[in-house]
Amino acid sequence: MTLPPVYRTWLGDVERSRRASGLRRTLVSRSSDSPLLDLASNDYLGLTGHPEVVEGAVAATREWGAGATGSRLVTGTTDAHACLERELADFVGAESALVFSSGYTANLGVVTALTGRDALVVSDAAVHASLVDACRLSRARVQVTPHGDVDAVAAALRTRTEERAIVLTDSVFSTDGDLAPLRALHDVTSRHRALLVVDEAHGLGVRGDGGRGWVHESGLAGSGDVVVTATLSKSLAAQGGVVLAPEAVRAHLVDSARSFIFDTALAPAAVGAARAALGVLRRESDLPSRVLRRAAQLAAAAGVPGPRSAVVSVVLGDADRATDAAARCRDAGLHVGCFRPPSVPDGTSRLRLTARASLTDAETDYACAVLADVRAEAAA
Repeated sequence: MTLPPVYRTWLGDVERSRRASGLRRTLVSRSSDSPLLDLASNDYLGLTGHPEVVEGAVAATREWGAGATGSRLVTGTTDAHACLERELADFVGAESALVFSSGYTANLGVVTALTGRDALVVSDAAVHASLVDACRLSRARVQVTPHGDVDAVAAALRTRTEERAIVLTDSVFSTDGDLAPLRALHDVTSRHRALLVVDEAHGLGVRGDGGRGWVHESGLAGSGDVVVTATLSKSLAAQGGVVLAPEAVRAHLVDSARSFIFDTALAPAAVGAARAALGVLRRESDLPSRVLRRAAQLAAAAGVPGPRSAVVSVVLGDADRATDAAARCRDAGLHVGCFRPPSVPDGTSRLRLTARASLTDAETDYACAVLADVRAEAAA
């Protein structure tokens, strides 16, 4: 089958440009018995292969089957979905929860359903791509503020002409691993009658009392003017997303969030796995502190400041330098993330290391030795 000439030419030009910039990407299959030590995944608590989590997925599949069979509003809401929502809301101290098929669709649903042409969206410049796309789909006026700049957020809200406004931020930013100034942001949004929407994808399970998240740790759990989104695919070792919010917001999303209404519900296996992982986290409340301890060790070996999350960011500059460093790690048996534009700004390509609570002392020592060697080679 032959592409139309105009597309063949265009795709060829784009590919050559990406190769020249070191930005060509390829998919690398991962085998179940890979010998590489994983410092690239978001399995922060190391629960993906936990026997209870696997059995939770299997048991749910036996009871409900492989698929959800339909959207949440038709046949896709099982008793297990409803239980998971109650358990998640209780865990983080929210009034209610609504489970989506992914964290991406949860963010799309919240932003598009709570805004519109007569609203303002104020977004931190470093939010996740799903929130960026949600802004584009919202039809609202969007104002992007510099990363972590609370004064800029206040100015945007103070000078707005729209009655309704929401402020978007990650709790833990996914590439740098830094924490949002949530208390200061909440002071501003409260003062200007706006909603604060916080993506806890990288905070849940890592920050807060027993892993309840940076929103909980910041004293904002259950606040009526705070809406939290999260993913079930990181600390909770499954798949899916959730919105944690006042009941009135949940009801509105059920009626109007297109990424909820027109999407097939989360598969039963993912629901069962997430419930089991949440149970393990409740029982083993030291898991978050173990993640942070391992992250500090990795950061020290990589020569970067101690992190405040599971993410250790090692900025190297240009894309080729980052890919070369990632390749050296891989050759030494270490799988690390390699982030290049557009995932990060130009000139800030990096290794992105992620700690896991399940890393052993021996694994951590080995990873630190490899990182120290790669760091020395990069500096030479």
